[in-house]
Amino acid sequence: MAKVSFNNQGHLFFQSVKKSADHYFKTNNLKKTGNWKLYSKAFILFPITFAVYIYLLSANYSAIAGIALSVVLGLALVSIAFNVMHDACHGSYSTRKWVNELMSLTMNALGSNASIWKLKHNIIHHTYTNIDGIDDDIAKSPLLRHCPTQKWAPMHRFQFVYMFLLYATSTMLWVFLTDFIKYFSKKIVTTSMKFTPKEHFVFWVSKALYIVFYMVLPIVFVGWEAWLVGYLIMSVTIGLIMSVVFQLAHVVEKTSFEVAGDQPKVIQSEWAVHEIATTANFAPKNKMISWFVGGLNFQVEHHLFPRISHIHYPALSKIVKAECARFQLPYHTYDTMTEAVFSHIKVMKQLGRKEFS
Repeated sequence: MAKVSFNNQGHLFFQSVKKSADHYFKTNNLKKTGNWKLYSKAFILFPITFAVYIYLLSANYSAIAGIALSVVLGLALVSIAFNVMHDACHGSYSTRKWVNELMSLTMNALGSNASIWKLKHNIIHHTYTNIDGIDDDIAKSPLLRHCPTQKWAPMHRFQFVYMFLLYATSTMLWVFLTDFIKYFSKKIVTTSMKFTPKEHFVFWVSKALYIVFYMVLPIVFVGWEAWLVGYLIMSVTIGLIMSVVFQLAHVVEKTSFEVAGDQPKVIQSEWAVHEIATTANFAPKNKMISWFVGGLNFQVEHHLFPRISHIHYPALSKIVKAECARFQLPYHTYDTMTEAVFSHIKVMKQLGRKEFS
């Protein structure tokens, strides 16, 4: 796959928006990393997760209660991923590197791998957002067609329906398939990947611990039938919510796509302008959603400032929106999450048509 670069000459937009953001932090004497607003989430979510997990092992509840608690466990785990893991992997959870490294391992606790995530998400996705052939987040073919330049298949006509089933299985696919494909191929789409000895060790140990805590112990305490039902419910909850939230940022009607061809390509805009064009916010005024998804409903701000903690995004959104207006750039946003979900469904339905290319 050919190399893709950006026409960054001048960096006028990013220089301006960064200057305005820096002024905000300096004027208000704020650190760009997390504070009590972020840490309080960990103090709430971790105990809930541990308490529900331990209680589920007790088997002292009805089938309906077990199903409900499995959903709660999934919700708590996915919120940890949004609020703790995501900031930590970006180095914005704390000013201390070791704290970020420790908290990033919550990704491993979900069954995936923080080292793979950092390359896949932090570097590839955040640099080459919505660029077909590089961005792994839209590299779901042949099962799903996420942009017009991807090859069409007859089954894509129904992808706007079955995509939710695939999204629901994404967590289990991470754990048992896609992480191993990346690990053994040493590649994420077209980007090469190298592991240090420490990363190799963490990869295998965390996979083993996942099996122990999510499979072996529950089977021992509650039996394999109850475990299987609970595990599937928990995994589906995590996979569906996480996939949908991330899809709403980039695969909606207002965002655009690029493609990496066989020859070197220069995108005729600076990197920050590309991020503005390919990213959208949703439900910016819904504080409950913002809390649960770790500010990932402010994806425009996150893509411009990935090393700034999500707790600052609501304030930064006013700055970014003003800068976009000043430079006559779009500022993509959906007022509600429902509106964004329907926009994603509509796009996936359009992409399911052969003539939509």
